Amino acid sequence: MEAARGEGDELIADYVDCLMSLDTNARSVQNDNLILGDPVIEAGVAASVGGIAEQDAMKDFVPPEDPKEPLLGMTFESDEAAKTFYNEYARHLGFPFRVGRSRRSKGTEEVVVMRRFVCSREGMYRKKNPSSDEATKKRERMSMREGCNAMMEVVRESNHWVVSKLETAHNHNLGTCSRVGYLRDRGLLDVSNKITMMGSDEVPFLRQNILGEGGDAQGLLDYLKNMQANDPAFFHAIQVDKNSCLMNVFWADARAKLAYQHFGDAVTFDTTYKKNKYMMPFVTFSGVNHHLQRVIFGCALLMEDTECSFVWLFETWLAAMSGKAPCSLVTDQNRAMKAAIGRVFPHTCHRFCKWHILSRTKQKLAHTYSEHPTLIDELESCVIESETINTFETAWMSIIDTYDLRNNTWLQAMYNIRQKWVPLYLMDTFCAEISKAQKLETMNDFYKKYFSTKVTLEVFLTQFDLSIENHYEEEAKADMDTSLNLVTTKTASPMEKQAARTYTKAVFSRFQEEFTESLAYIIQKTKDGCISEYNIMKDENSSDTFCVTYNASNKMAKCSCKYFEFSGILCRHILGVFIIVDPHLLPPDYLLKRWTRKARDGGLLEYNCDNHQDDACQSITSRYDVLCADVIGCAEKGSGSERVYKAAKDILQKAYEEIIVYERNPARVSQRDAININEDVMVDDSMTDQSLPDSRRKVCLMLNIIKFS
Repeated sequence: MEAARGEGDELIADYVDCLMSLDTNARSVQNDNLILGDPVIEAGVAASVGGIAEQDAMKDFVPPEDPKEPLLGMTFESDEAAKTFYNEYARHLGFPFRVGRSRRSKGTEEVVVMRRFVCSREGMYRKKNPSSDEATKKRERMSMREGCNAMMEVVRESNHWVVSKLETAHNHNLGTCSRVGYLRDRGLLDVSNKITMMGSDEVPFLRQNILGEGGDAQGLLDYLKNMQANDPAFFHAIQVDKNSCLMNVFWADARAKLAYQHFGDAVTFDTTYKKNKYMMPFVTFSGVNHHLQRVIFGCALLMEDTECSFVWLFETWLAAMSGKAPCSLVTDQNRAMKAAIGRVFPHTCHRFCKWHILSRTKQKLAHTYSEHPTLIDELESCVIESETINTFETAWMSIIDTYDLRNNTWLQAMYNIRQKWVPLYLMDTFCAEISKAQKLETMNDFYKKYFSTKVTLEVFLTQFDLSIENHYEEEAKADMDTSLNLVTTKTASPMEKQAARTYTKAVFSRFQEEFTESLAYIIQKTKDGCISEYNIMKDENSSDTFCVTYNASNKMAKCSCKYFEFSGILCRHILGVFIIVDPHLLPPDYLLKRWTRKARDGGLLEYNCDNHQDDACQSITSRYDVLCADVIGCAEKGSGSERVYKAAKDILQKAYEEIIVYERNPARVSQRDAININEDVMVDDSMTDQSLPDSRRKVCLMLNIIKFS
């Protein structure tokens, strides 16, 4: 298991080096060095961002431009540090490497005590007797192994690792390291089915055939063509290199684009494929809907993880989403990705996935975890459950002191970039996380269910499409459950009842938790007047005190915890104040539409034409997208039952006929005051939105009448 995990790590290039060079924009109440002490650096080594030198380089990590030669007896702080060193050494000389062997200690608690890093051409290829056509095909594939003996072996001694065996001579030519070795070594490249293209360093290398054995790029184009035929609003784009070879592909269907208009304020860019050698280069843009379910905003095949490729992908995705950038964007750590996001999304809060960092921390501190099983729970609790920055930093310092981790370079790096991944430092930005422990399904979960090295891209995409259909089914079920099954309130408060009527069941459950918790807090008024202030604490001995400011003129409040700004749900502190000053209904501004039962209702005509999109709204494509969104909204409402379907069909047919009439003679129709459809419908102004055009109001009214009858 250790060896397999190590090979997967190779696909995360310059991971720690990337982290140590990030712009942190510190917002801490303490100095970094007060927590972990001064980072240890090599002479002359310093990372810089934006021209400002930062002494965050690690002791055992060598910059690519100046790698050292390995020597017998050389020591490293950890096996990962040794591996990173050998990685840079291999890149400098121009050969791919892999983890050859790992050995664990004997006993109840197995700990890795030896790791060997070898040239990927180590060993000899052994032919197997063909027993089938498939076996013959495998036998005919070119092997990379040529009996090269180059390797470096490190063994654990006390609290460090030592180079015990070393061979630097290779039996093959070395050159500038391209990706061909990495692809072939990990089973991603079949030289009998290849596409030749140029790498970022202008060195030609071979690319895997992503469509599997016997396929070609035409299969992917056919898939996109079929999607376009079935969905006129389907969007796709293809990037080719200077040799006209296919590089990257992006696509998004109408439902993905519509979902983004409702829930695209917080987006996750999932590059799970980078963590495992068996995953194809498939990436997704996703978010969370009003039922706290995962929703997809677009997909791509990203062959290259260069800044150029990321810029192309982000710009293409942004164009497909009508130029509407998200408030926050969650990604893994990648230097090229960070640079691209800075260019394409200059006003979007870019943050790192805390679950990925915590997962990596488990690997980095595997030895410490094996000796102290409670460490993992304490670390997660520190990151997720801390209520203030001061509490987090106090808990962090306590952990590193308790487990003697003050000089651990990985934790130093994680602490230095805490503003990028610890939720408490991101509370100013909306992230659609109503629970810090919220964890959605990722592409990694999908890969585990459906993917193996034998699955072709065509089969993979079919399975992914089925998975997406299942997501929409789950959302429809949640809609139905919310509509038909009433939630149970725990108090007689009008505010709780209002929230129960407004929110979906999943979101109300979280609101209810905040509401009931608010009843147990101590509230002290510290300032009177039109704008009053309150101190809120759990009990008299609590070290965490929150300040709520309440404006009586507009009944608005703000809390120092900034939970509403981060999640869109009122915190227990503001709710506690509301119970005292105005125990009636909550102001509408605090009932964020994206969390309500009507999150997908209305607002379809405006989403492309707000703010800076006025010019874009004049294009045929933009108007087409807006109308498609309207039709999809009607389809979602109209497909609920046979009765609603027939009514919607009739209404849309009459609307289409009126559009044809208007197209032929706009002057005559404009004199009729409005497009007149379904004249027998009696319009009740209390049931419709008066801001809508008369014809649109009638459509909404008819669907509502039938739906609730």
